[in-house]
Amino acid sequence: MNMNDLKNSQAPVTTITINRNEFDEKTDNIYEAISIVAKRAVQINSEIKKELLEKLEEFATYSDSLEEVFENKEQIEVSKFYEKLPKPHALAIEEWLEDKIYYRNTAKDEE
Repeated sequence: MNMNDLKNSQAPVTTITINRNEFDEKTDNIYEAISIVAKRAVQINSEIKKELLEKLEEFATYSDSLEEVFENKEQIEVSKFYEKLPKPHALAIEEWLEDKIYYRNTAKDEE
């Protein structure tokens, strides 16, 4: 890899490398840790999507004509706000590293 490859990278400049040992120390299994974080990211995404749709609905304008398209400034601002929020996977990783996710391995509980 040369420097030109790095300049053309699509990775954001805020990309952070996470210490693998820190990430999987709670489970002693990297795959289990990733699975837990992924499930939490799906939950966060669902919560954000529900909240966004509720906010957009507050500013919705309905028209009988399909030809009439309204540019609703409030909806645009709400959408822009949600676009700028951290991504669900980033929030889930932060929660995991800060020990804010409750999880349980039912297979281990049965042993």
